[in-house]
Amino acid sequence: MEEKSINFAAIPQTAVKVLTSPAEFFKTIPKTGGFIEPLVFALIMGFIAGIIHAIVGILGIGYIGRTFLESLGLIIFVPIIVVIVSFISAAILFVIWKLMGSKENYETSYRCVAYLQVLGPVAGILNLIPYAGIILSMLLGLFFIVMASIYAHNIADKKAWIVFGIIFALLLIFQIKAEYNLRNMPPTTKEVREKMEELNRQYQEHLEEAQRQAEEARK
Repeated sequence: MEEKSINFAAIPQTAVKVLTSPAEFFKTIPKTGGFIEPLVFALIMGFIAGIIHAIVGILGIGYIGRTFLESLGLIIFVPIIVVIVSFISAAILFVIWKLMGSKENYETSYRCVAYLQVLGPVAGILNLIPYAGIILSMLLGLFFIVMASIYAHNIADKKAWIVFGIIFALLLIFQIKAEYNLRNMPPTTKEVREKMEELNRQYQEHLEEAQRQAEEARK
């Protein structure tokens, strides 16, 4: 069978449609067609999210990527993690959706998860807000996963909100705890060394100034 080519030019429009009209998008999402197209979409969203995290790390306003090289590494690291996690998440959600009464297969589940990766760059920006960013990201994720449940998997809206509301509430607790641990992570050996060198430099400057003043006083 001839492999379907990827329309890279349509990816920005797809991303906008998912973000602005999730109900309509998941109502009309193709449930077959292979994994390549949604995988590429998820990879590109992961790449964009990686760039955002890298910039945040380089500017020193985030808690991921403590050094310049670590921050640059996120451009490669984040897309790889997104791809791996997308398959794992799709498998977990496939089981959950099946238990909730979905008739769709794993491919449909993966396609939903892959297009939900459009939230990655959004979360990267929201997470600049300490703790509140995590809450906003989780609420946004909850809304979009419920939309996918209702319109792509034909699950009753009340059931979708209750089940995923409980799941996301538990995840939120772990996320906030994880952010607290990251923001209060002890400094690395390099950071301690740099701090000690700076303190030593300041001490030497004060000592030299004191010696200069003492010499002037003896004149």
